Amino acid sequence: MRKVFILITMLTIVVAACTAKKGMTSKKDALNGTWELDYISGPRIAFEGLYPNKKPFIKIEVDSNRVSGNTSCNNFFGKLNRDGHNISFKEGLGMTKMFCEGQGEPTFISTLEKVNRYDITDEGKTLHFIMGDIAMMRFRRID
Repeated sequence: MRKVFILITMLTIVVAACTAKKGMTSKKDALNGTWELDYISGPRIAFEGLYPNKKPFIKIEVDSNRVSGNTSCNNFFGKLNRDGHNISFKEGLGMTKMFCEGQGEPTFISTLEKVNRYDITDEGKTLHFIMGDIAMMRFRRID
């Protein structure tokens, strides 16, 4: 009888520990998801002029260390290079090669390659890509 009681107690503790861990959210998990660009720093062309038909988006999959998305014209994909709040897109991005009019796509890609940090604000609804101390890109969660 005592062995059964100890076994049930241990099982209850394991189940409670697993349930508690599921309920926790971490900063790492906050990066997961699909994010739509709504601000980009630098170009002399208005945001609506750069992306008149479709806004770029990025999908970040933390568990598999993958990124993918669309530049407003071409799809891109690659490895997530991240260490804490440091992030880099300088290497490892592949893209489709459709012809794209305007400066939207090159502006998006060149700015993405410059960022080196990220921050998430507004209770997980806004993602900022930062270069040094300057917010270069702002995304809104869309998933």
